[in-house]
Amino acid sequence: MRTSTDASALLDAFDFIDPGPHVVAVGGGKGLARALHAIRSYAGRIDAVVTVADDGGSSGRLAPQLDIPPPGDIRKALVALTPDDSVWRRLYEYRFEDADVSGHSLGNLIIAALTDIEGSFEAALRSSERLLGAFGSVIPASPLHLELCAEIDGVDVCGQVNVSLARGTVTGIRVVPEDAPVTRSAVEAIETADQIVLGPGSLYTSIIAAMAVPGITDAINRSTAPLVYIANIVTQDGETLGMDAVDHLEALIRLTGVRPPGAIVASDSPVRIDPPLEAVGIDAEAAATYGADLVTADLLDDVDGRPCHDVVRLGEILRGLAHI
Repeated sequence: MRTSTDASALLDAFDFIDPGPHVVAVGGGKGLARALHAIRSYAGRIDAVVTVADDGGSSGRLAPQLDIPPPGDIRKALVALTPDDSVWRRLYEYRFEDADVSGHSLGNLIIAALTDIEGSFEAALRSSERLLGAFGSVIPASPLHLELCAEIDGVDVCGQVNVSLARGTVTGIRVVPEDAPVTRSAVEAIETADQIVLGPGSLYTSIIAAMAVPGITDAINRSTAPLVYIANIVTQDGETLGMDAVDHLEALIRLTGVRPPGAIVASDSPVRIDPPLEAVGIDAEAAATYGADLVTADLLDDVDGRPCHDVVRLGEILRGLAHI
């Protein structure tokens, strides 16, 4: 028979079980989704702070018509936090190919409908998290649909799609309106995090687009949490042609004012990619000038014919960095 003393000892033992760190990942798109999938393996709490400047595809059609933040990147983050065998996950990923809804993601439409039903976009996301059984929360960087603008070779280029396609040197980046409100829960999540992860993903149109919302970068700089930067595996045509991992990091710091990361994670796997794209290499000596620990490993995976990060191996590395 179990005694009350035994029960107390068991409860005390549970008090010492480490639930895992509170991890906040910032960005958007497929890169953020891969990072979130990796973070699921070790985090006790996950918050994804996501860009709201997407103006392409289904999101670009829904956001201005319904006056909501673009749901596409947010949906990708929600799905990444959902159990792999979930029916709801498959529904949120489903994309129509015909009729008036051709090109729309069902998940985007569900989020839009829930916004109307629940009365707010954030409430719609909480309902989506419950439906999906998500392992964490997804937070829009701002409650508004914002426009991304960049100064490229001295010319203003506006619109997330246009910025992603433009070639040249980016010397400035901002969201419009420039006084856009930050989502308070995003700031609170960052300030209470045990680990903050930036990348992988589109440098200007995902990572910096989220950090350009006034208050996001300041919150990262105030936080005492270790900051980890995950380097991309290949360059992006129009955004980062010819840039290595240190060039990416230099642009990130220069354009946002974010503090240097404590650790840089990069893949050292050989990559085959058609020109003009190329593998994102990293110069260890150049990386050391930022005072960051450099962690390299074979992180290469292939999804839909494009090199990306292996979520299992990436999760193992991030777990180790969370406990330094």
